[in-house]
Amino acid sequence: MTQDDLLARAKAWLAEDPDRETREELAKLIETGETDELAARFAGTLQFGTAGLRGELGAGPMRMNRSVVIRAAAGLAAYLKAKGRTDGLVVIGYDARYKSADFARDTAAVMIGAGLRAALLPRPLPTPVLAYAIRHLGAVAGVEVTASHNPPRDNGYKVYLGDGSQIVPPADAEIAAEIDAVRSLNDVPRPSEGWETLGDEVLDAYLARTDAVLTPGTPRTARTVYTAMHGVGKDVLTAAFARAGFPPPALVAEQAEPDPAFPTVAFPNPEEPGAMDLAFEAARAVAPDIVIANDPDADRCAVAVPDPTVEGGWRMLRGDEVGSLLAAHLVHKGARGVFAESIVSSSLLGRIAEAAGVGYEETLTGFKWIARVDGLRYGYEEALGYCVDPEGVRDKDGITAALLVAELASELKEQDRTLTDLLDDLAVAHGLHATDQLSVRVEDLSIIANAMSALRERPPVRLAGLTVTTAEDLTKGTESLPPTDGLRYYLEGDYKARVIVRPSGTEPKLKCYLEVVVPVADASELAAARAKGAEVLSAIKRDLSEAAGL
Repeated sequence: MTQDDLLARAKAWLAEDPDRETREELAKLIETGETDELAARFAGTLQFGTAGLRGELGAGPMRMNRSVVIRAAAGLAAYLKAKGRTDGLVVIGYDARYKSADFARDTAAVMIGAGLRAALLPRPLPTPVLAYAIRHLGAVAGVEVTASHNPPRDNGYKVYLGDGSQIVPPADAEIAAEIDAVRSLNDVPRPSEGWETLGDEVLDAYLARTDAVLTPGTPRTARTVYTAMHGVGKDVLTAAFARAGFPPPALVAEQAEPDPAFPTVAFPNPEEPGAMDLAFEAARAVAPDIVIANDPDADRCAVAVPDPTVEGGWRMLRGDEVGSLLAAHLVHKGARGVFAESIVSSSLLGRIAEAAGVGYEETLTGFKWIARVDGLRYGYEEALGYCVDPEGVRDKDGITAALLVAELASELKEQDRTLTDLLDDLAVAHGLHATDQLSVRVEDLSIIANAMSALRERPPVRLAGLTVTTAEDLTKGTESLPPTDGLRYYLEGDYKARVIVRPSGTEPKLKCYLEVVVPVADASELAAARAKGAEVLSAIKRDLSEAAGL
């Protein structure tokens, strides 16, 4: 693109931009001749990734803004009409991030302008409420405006179809083609009224449904410290806990209320270093049984437990640990059906399912795939996502997962046991499944592409001194998995080590998922097994980093 073409494109975008803030931002870039910045913003368009769009707020087609959202909504509306959903209902939810309410209203206006019906949730609410509302209201589609746990300057646009699941191919490509067909925003009717703003009846129905994940008569005694991570989870989670009869969670006051600036955390993700510091400080003050955190849109659930061996006395459980605890709890409760997880999650779930005589299935990464498993009873992903009531919410749900964790902690408490004790039991029964991640956040996306190319061109032959026995390029797909951009390695030896490498679908990260299974004969071997697992994982991480040129 020449400089003249770049300026012409920027000025054309500016002429259509309906948002005063981004108009002023773009006009200043044009006036001051910020060609590098303009080139970055007009190098292409945001593409549908994990279930929709996600990116940094700002002016231009490579940023999240009202112009991009209006085009996305118009593309979705055209797709729905092409599929014969000419007068169907589209329900729209949103979180408390910058511009979320604006993007939600724009979406509603576009749907009405296209002849569809639209209903907005009454205020910023957790993503699982929107996922529930789609099926509850019989909608043909749903949109959640959220960037989940991304940095403060990001926002996103998550699209669901009428089954309550996030979009998958080919729907994503078909919607993207309809978006590309939108030539001008002037061609997109956007009336100023006509949509419905829902009351609390959908939220009340969702909360009534949360009771279904618990077994009547179980103990409800676990004491909890809870952080909403500056997101929208607090009111819904505390209401769900009150309905269930759990003690009111002690709130991390500094993070309890929605705040799009996320002032107390570098990244509003419980997995990120430092994000749980305030929650652990509160836990040291009140000595609860567990700490629970939601991410900002409350579709993820993090759990921490007392641990006198670590500094500060509290330890975050890995998503794989929580995933296996919930699976064991559901088995104990008599759950039947299929237990499913993504390929990057721990193989322990398969062991638990096999021992319990329930179905098991692996999917590609993301709940858009997990939620579509036939006969699904429980699904989880290592990134703190758990689907414990697929008939109610066909997506990850941090509220119902928190309830189930609290029920499990209460039952164990009545036996004078803890979540850690149950993890030990699972390790003795099935082997110690030690997992870790090598996660590299980048400014320059070419670093990720170069790393993937390096691994494809020169696959590692040994990691941690173990021979790589199988190297799969997942872009070719497998018998059970459709193609995806990823690499999978299996290593020789007693430890059943496995490595998966893939670019993140939601953040500028390269993510490498590592697992080592250490045999355990009895509880006396657990400490040594954990040490061995950590040693092998560390060595794999070091060698893999070198092989990828990171």
